[in-house]
Amino acid sequence: MIRPVPPGTPGRTAAAFAATAAAATVLGVGHLVAAFLDPNGSPFFVLGATVVDHTPKWLKDSAIRWFGTNDKLALAITMAVVMLVAAALIGQLARRNLALGAGVLGVLGAAVAGLALLRPTAGPAFAVPALVGTAAGITVLWLLFRVPADRDTGTGPTRRTFLLASAGVVAAAAAAGAAGRYVGGRLRDIAADRAGFVLPPVADPAPPVLPEMDPPVPGLTRLVTPADEFYRIDTALQLPALTRDDWRLRIHGMVEREIQLDFDDLRARRAVEKMITLTCVSNEVGGDLVGNATWTGYRLTDLLAEARPSAEADMVLSRSVDGFTAGTPLDALLGNPDALLAVAMNGAALPVAHGYPARMVVPGLYGYVSATKWVIDLEVTRFDRARAYWTDRGWADRAPIKTASRIDVPAAFATLPSGPITVAGVAWAQGRGITAVELQVDDGPWQPATLATAYSLDTWRPWTWTWPATPGTHTLRVRAVDGTGTVQTDTRATPFPDGATGRHTRVVTVR
Repeated sequence: MIRPVPPGTPGRTAAAFAATAAAATVLGVGHLVAAFLDPNGSPFFVLGATVVDHTPKWLKDSAIRWFGTNDKLALAITMAVVMLVAAALIGQLARRNLALGAGVLGVLGAAVAGLALLRPTAGPAFAVPALVGTAAGITVLWLLFRVPADRDTGTGPTRRTFLLASAGVVAAAAAAGAAGRYVGGRLRDIAADRAGFVLPPVADPAPPVLPEMDPPVPGLTRLVTPADEFYRIDTALQLPALTRDDWRLRIHGMVEREIQLDFDDLRARRAVEKMITLTCVSNEVGGDLVGNATWTGYRLTDLLAEARPSAEADMVLSRSVDGFTAGTPLDALLGNPDALLAVAMNGAALPVAHGYPARMVVPGLYGYVSATKWVIDLEVTRFDRARAYWTDRGWADRAPIKTASRIDVPAAFATLPSGPITVAGVAWAQGRGITAVELQVDDGPWQPATLATAYSLDTWRPWTWTWPATPGTHTLRVRAVDGTGTVQTDTRATPFPDGATGRHTRVVTVR
């Protein structure tokens, strides 16, 4: 039997608005409290990080494929929609029984507090923002349902009164959230910290980029990717706020000597500069989750040598300040002068989105096993003793980057005039280099492209080819040959579990 709605109870729409205002209060107040304790304890970010951690592989791959570097924005919008629906349902429960609606809100808030305590870097204070926010939300729900009744009918508050009250609460919650962002920014002013960063003296600078390494073809990817155009794929819904004063790097595990470094310790060491192309394992054939930059930092092989790893160790488990982990083969770091603990990108402090104040950059390996951002911990261990974030989800333990090539111009489905057409793109095989690129039109013979002068084995290599285009619809296909003589495979494979394979094609029409 359905319990009748008590007299004076707000209507369905008004109840949904009231519960939405209560939910907004939970998030806004929780975010403000988290600003004083730890921004990662914000209820919204706790929920987001939990969703990211437990997203099935197929859904994660789909999100990156559909939204690219906007995947986190898509997640935030999806979470907001789900929260609105949940709040509306709580509002309908509260119409029947206010104590029941408030109780459900309390249980959900307690669950978020519990999830906060499960975060990798959580301390007891992580639960406080959710608990305080939930208490405030329940109070708001109770007060809104007690808005004075309509004096004319005595049946409940007018729609206008209720909407104004709810809107006022939502505005106050938004103000609390904004205040949380402001306070958090003031307490952890990363912008000011980055502005005070001074590029360390470089004992071993990267060679200059010569004109013949970077052909000026319109639409062709440039040799160096600007920091604001560099792809970003990580698990951080909220960018970590870590200053240079707060940063520490611990090297431990299967070592003879545990060491801990701060930024002053780094400054006392010899900085080097390397240009290295990074690639995300989620990059599809022809995709843009790849970028090339000049990185300034300190050789990881030197830092690890100070700790003296055990001969039985074969892996370094790196950990980010937000709890993300990556397992890098130890032999990819020891004796590799190009593997860096990077502190600068393209001659400036690392952008926060790319790991400020320090991150790993290891050429030749996909990022999920080598490119930990905001890195604070290096544990020397073994693959049979430790699992990293993505390898624990089925991705390969060792992930060398596969030989790949991409057509940048002409654009897909472009309409072109007949005659000579410039086809251009980039190819990469970090650690092996590119020795040849070939193009095929339809099912015709493979034709050699002209390679730009190679910058190094660890960077992508631009190429161009002049095509005598004839009228019709044509398929352009590209393949690369790496420094070992291996031809890029035509076998199609998805990114999971160790990187996509196949040859990039473009369909164009010639008039």
